[in-house]
Amino acid sequence: MQALRRAVIDVGTNSVKLLVADLAGPEIRRVCEESRQTRLGRGFYETHRLRADAIAATTAAVAAFAARARKAGAASIRVIATSAAREAVNRAELLAAIAQATGLRVEVISGDQEADWGFAGVSTDPQLGSAPVLILDVGGGSAQFIFGAGGKRFYRQSFALGAVRLRETLPCHEPPRAEELAATRRWLQRFLQAEVMPPLAAARAARRDETAGAVQLVGVGGTASVLGGMEAELATFDPARLEATRLSAARVTWHVERLWGLPLPQRRRIIGLPPNRADIILMGAAIFEAVMQAGGFGELRLSTRSLRFAALRPDPAPAA
Repeated sequence: MQALRRAVIDVGTNSVKLLVADLAGPEIRRVCEESRQTRLGRGFYETHRLRADAIAATTAAVAAFAARARKAGAASIRVIATSAAREAVNRAELLAAIAQATGLRVEVISGDQEADWGFAGVSTDPQLGSAPVLILDVGGGSAQFIFGAGGKRFYRQSFALGAVRLRETLPCHEPPRAEELAATRRWLQRFLQAEVMPPLAAARAARRDETAGAVQLVGVGGTASVLGGMEAELATFDPARLEATRLSAARVTWHVERLWGLPLPQRRRIIGLPPNRADIILMGAAIFEAVMQAGGFGELRLSTRSLRFAALRPDPAPAA
């Protein structure tokens, strides 16, 4: 079958990401993946206005990635935007700037779409099989929880629980203090027990026959990749090694306590942690730890197949 080369540019709260891939039937073969941190959501959560410098940096990244995709021979380029763009009162400024710089239209997707596409992207991995999974995608502005099995999605919800958002909601000192970690853990446990765990439990009970057996927790997105990169001590992005990495609950807690116990300059030297993520990883790692504790998960596995893999196709929605 003749492969079709397509590209997706994902405009997130913290970074802009590019995926160029070849599609041949159900198979997706990566050609290149890149990421550039632009902090579109910097200082966003007080005013819900995107800053001019953040719009400029994000537009420049999209333009660079569009040129990269065209040079790679992509037949189409799709630009999607998530949390910060959909909440911004001035998102039209961002969309107009990108359109003027690239000639491309930006699709601002809803939280439900983001969750659905995340599930569809992870489901392209044949190794996950038919086992029940809870997919957790922690981004800069939001976190998506998707529960399903055998390629069918039974529950999905997007929550205002991103690493950048939480860092601005619960500011901490540098270096962080022990009482600030304790307060963050308490806040997360209250939030999860009130908002997340009850509907998840109800969804599993309603599909008991289809979700028998232990539920696997699968992390996707930047925070998950950083946790895997630190665990495997990866100096560069390596999808195969990341997806082979497993983190026990004890190891996730070890990483959280190590990160919160170091000042920013020392965190920036950790192998597997990109220096420009050394501030927001505090909250991202704490979110994963809290979910593992609240849900009783003993292990975290990783997937590098995110919503961009689903967005390569015209209709990426999974079966409900």
